[in-house]
Amino acid sequence: MNNYDKILNFAKENHGYITTKEAENLDINSTFLSNLVNEKKLERVGTGIYKLPEYPIDNFYILSKSSKNMCYSHATSLYLHNMSDRVPLVYDVTVPYNYSGNLLNNENTSLRYVKDDIFNLGMTNIKTINDLTVKCYDLERTLCDIIKDKNRMDKEIYANALKEYARNKNKDLLKLIKYAKKLGIEDEVIEIMEILL
Repeated sequence: MNNYDKILNFAKENHGYITTKEAENLDINSTFLSNLVNEKKLERVGTGIYKLPEYPIDNFYILSKSSKNMCYSHATSLYLHNMSDRVPLVYDVTVPYNYSGNLLNNENTSLRYVKDDIFNLGMTNIKTINDLTVKCYDLERTLCDIIKDKNRMDKEIYANALKEYARNKNKDLLKLIKYAKKLGIEDEVIEIMEILL
């Protein structure tokens, strides 16, 4: 199998996408990616990110590949967890305090900065609608984040998310309280849950 076939096969197995880094891991020079773009067998959809023409654009995945130190949060996380039906126009992304990557110049993102020790708290992998994997906070962390930042949240999205969580069969209240304690909002979260449950 030649390098071109290896690239196209990898992309097919990865729901249509391949990155320069992934090509490097296959010991393939990025020139091969550029040649496939010239032949219209691949499309360049972001810096170092390519997709097969017949696959849909997945902005969640493309954005997530533009920086390894990011995690979807707040309203964007609610959408990925099917807790909100409002498709994000601006993506809520949490990054560590010392973040200095290319998301700083992206007007489609709303960045939240957190200390390193809570950046990974509740981070999980989730599938987008196109079955691609992105980093996103779990439901409990997301709930804590929206409660902590409720003044910056859309009121309707906020209220619906709390009601949805209260109805959710998979909710983990112990985990929610553990996160709330770490984020310094334990009393507020307990009070809200007592009203809802």
